[in-house]
Amino acid sequence: MQRVIRFAIAALAALGGPAAAETLTVYTYDSFTSEWGPGPAVEQAFEADCGCDLEFVGVDDGVAILSRLRLEGARTRADIVLGLDMNLVAEARATGLLAPHGLDLSGLSVPLPADMLDELFVPYDWGYFAFVYDSELLPVPPASLRALVDDSDAEILIQDPRTSTPGLGLLLWLREVYGDEAAAAWHRLRPRIVTVTSGWSEAYGLFLEGEAPMVLSYTTSPAYHMISEGEDRYQAASFAEGHYLQVEVAAKVATTDQPDLADRFLAFVLSPGFQDVIPTTNWMYPVVTPAAGLPDAFAALVTPERALLMAPDTVAQSRGAWIDEWLVAMSR
Repeated sequence: MQRVIRFAIAALAALGGPAAAETLTVYTYDSFTSEWGPGPAVEQAFEADCGCDLEFVGVDDGVAILSRLRLEGARTRADIVLGLDMNLVAEARATGLLAPHGLDLSGLSVPLPADMLDELFVPYDWGYFAFVYDSELLPVPPASLRALVDDSDAEILIQDPRTSTPGLGLLLWLREVYGDEAAAAWHRLRPRIVTVTSGWSEAYGLFLEGEAPMVLSYTTSPAYHMISEGEDRYQAASFAEGHYLQVEVAAKVATTDQPDLADRFLAFVLSPGFQDVIPTTNWMYPVVTPAAGLPDAFAALVTPERALLMAPDTVAQSRGAWIDEWLVAMSR
């Protein structure tokens, strides 16, 4: 029997062994790949569909994905980037490193102007930035962004706009509300910023540890606590000026050596196997509403009266200058 086994092994080795499964490499952010994020369910469902190996490579946050793609250029291992948002698409397009997806996006349930949907980026979820607060530590939160900046004494946790899409979203939110007075607003807010983290996960973890009563997050974040913990202690403050919209996107890397598999994954992104897990793993709104609808807890969330969103080209032209302005305000 041992001779038969050794012969079989030798024969397989001579033939090159069994064919290895194709691998699709996806650059995304850490919270997507975490055990409580969408990554594990998405990986299991897609691998069952494609018979391939789906490999996630996590970085701190969405802005870091673009930075890594730029740094690696045509040598990148990525076949797909997943986790950019509409504030980064103009800069991502300008790299020349992305390829058209070939999908029809006309039927998506996403609050974007039609002209912001294009051939390179596939939206997969959306939500609104918000300051989530601990109602036991802060029973009455600020009712507007101006109140947070000018009238509140509440300490906050935020993310760095150089590495984080929420951090960049807050930078643009203040710019939308304060215009050219944004730098002065940052200067007034700075004494109450407990810390600036590189990504969302670290900031939210510190918030849950009680480091500050407010953290930059999403209007949908309280749904996690309501559904997973049966807890309504954590709520999102509703701001009178409106809330900045985030739409997250995926894209195919032009240098991929798995173009067909990459196309298959982008189509899968819009399927129930991906979309149905978004509300209760990424805690965002899906772009294709699940057949069973959204969880009941989503009906209790803050619904902004106004969605704020800058044109991607405007962000691309001014992001560097606005970040420099923020750095100066933070250092005073």
